[in-house]
Amino acid sequence: MSDLSHLIEDFPILAREVNGNRLAYLDSAATSQKPKQVIKAISHYYEHTNANVHRGAHTLAHEATVAYEGARAKVAEFIGARSPNEIVFTKGTSAAINLVAYGWGLRRLKKGDRIVATVQEHHSNIVPWQLITELTGAELAYLELTDQLTVDTATLEAVIDDKTKIVAISGMSNVTGAIGPVAEIVAAARAVDAIVVMDGAQSVPHMKTDVAELGVDFLAFSAHKMLGPTGIGGLWGKPEMLEAMSPVEGGGEMITDVGLYESRWAPVPHKFEAGTPPIAQAVGWGAAVDYLTKIGMDEVRGHEIEITKYALEALAEIPDLTVYGPTDLTLRGGAVSFELGDIHAHDLATILDQDGVAVRAGHHCAKPLMRYLEVPATARASFYVYSIEEDVDQLVKGLWNARKVFGLD
Repeated sequence: MSDLSHLIEDFPILAREVNGNRLAYLDSAATSQKPKQVIKAISHYYEHTNANVHRGAHTLAHEATVAYEGARAKVAEFIGARSPNEIVFTKGTSAAINLVAYGWGLRRLKKGDRIVATVQEHHSNIVPWQLITELTGAELAYLELTDQLTVDTATLEAVIDDKTKIVAISGMSNVTGAIGPVAEIVAAARAVDAIVVMDGAQSVPHMKTDVAELGVDFLAFSAHKMLGPTGIGGLWGKPEMLEAMSPVEGGGEMITDVGLYESRWAPVPHKFEAGTPPIAQAVGWGAAVDYLTKIGMDEVRGHEIEITKYALEALAEIPDLTVYGPTDLTLRGGAVSFELGDIHAHDLATILDQDGVAVRAGHHCAKPLMRYLEVPATARASFYVYSIEEDVDQLVKGLWNARKVFGLD
C-alpha cells in the first residue's frame, strides 16, 4: 500500500479518543479532516491580515486581497483552469449548482425542454433542477444504473435527445463510490447541443482533475471535502458560459456602477460574488490545495484504491453484510456503503461509534438512489489520505461486535 501513514501526524483531531478507543474516522465523504497546515493558515490570516478585500487602500486590505485572489489562482491551477477568473467562489457545491440553475437555466429553459440527471445524484444536483422545472415548464429525465451501480451508458441516446438542454452528472457517487462515465455523457450531450453540469464534490478531492480533459461546461466542488474549511466552494465555468450567465445575488462588490434604476455588473468572476466573501476560508482552501499538490493527486488516488481494496476484501468475510457499488476498483472511489443483516443503519453506526469508528448512516442526501436500491438507508465508510489499514480493522471488529449485540451470531 502507498505509505501515507506519516500524514496522520498532520491531523490533530486523529490523535483523540472516542469512547475509550482510538478514533477511526471513516466519514470523509461527508467532510474531510483538516491538517495543521490549513488550520494554521486560517489562524495566521485572522491574527495578521484580517481585513476586507478589494475595497481598501490600506496595507491589511491589500494583503487580504492578495491572499484571497492567490487562493483563487491555486484552486484554478489545481483543476486545470486556464485562468483564475474561471473560478467563482461560492458557499459550496450546492450553491455552485444553484448558481448555474438560476443564472443559466432559469433564463434559458422553456416548456418542452429537458434536463437529464442520473438516479445516483446527490440532492444538490437534483433539487435545484426540480425547482427550475417548476419555474420554466421544462421536464426532468433520468439515466438509470447497471447491475454494478454505474451509470447505464446504453440508454444515453434514448434519454439525452434533441429536447435536452442540460445534463447534470456527478463525477463520483457519494454513496457507492461509482465514478461517472463523464466522457460518454459529454459526447452524448454535445451531439444534441446540451450543456453539461458536473458535481465534482467527491471526484475533485480524490482524483486528478483537468477541466479541459473533462469537457464539461460547469464543474461544482467544495473545499471541505478536500482538507479545506467549510463554508466555501467553487464553480468553474467555461469563460463564454460565465460571461453569458446572469448574477443571481445583488449587493456590494458585484457591480461597477449602481444607479437608482439600473446597475452594471463587475467582470467575471466578481459579478457572482456579492457581499463580503469568505476570505479566511479561501486562504484555508489555498493551503489545502498546497497540501494535496505536495502529495500528488496520482498518489492520492493510488492510496484510495489500495485502502478501498483492503476494506472490500475484509468486509467480504463478514456474514450477512451487503456492500453496494462496483467491484472493479478502477470504476469506484473510496465511499463504501453497506447493510448488515436487518440492523438499521443508524443502530449500526451507533454501535460502531462505541468502538471509536465514525461512519455515516442514512440516505446520504441521495433518497432517489436509496429507493432505487430498495433500502431505507445504508451505513457508509469513506476514506481519504489519512485512512490506514488499522481504521479498516477497527471497522471490521466493530461490525463483528454489532453481529453479537443484535444476535446475528
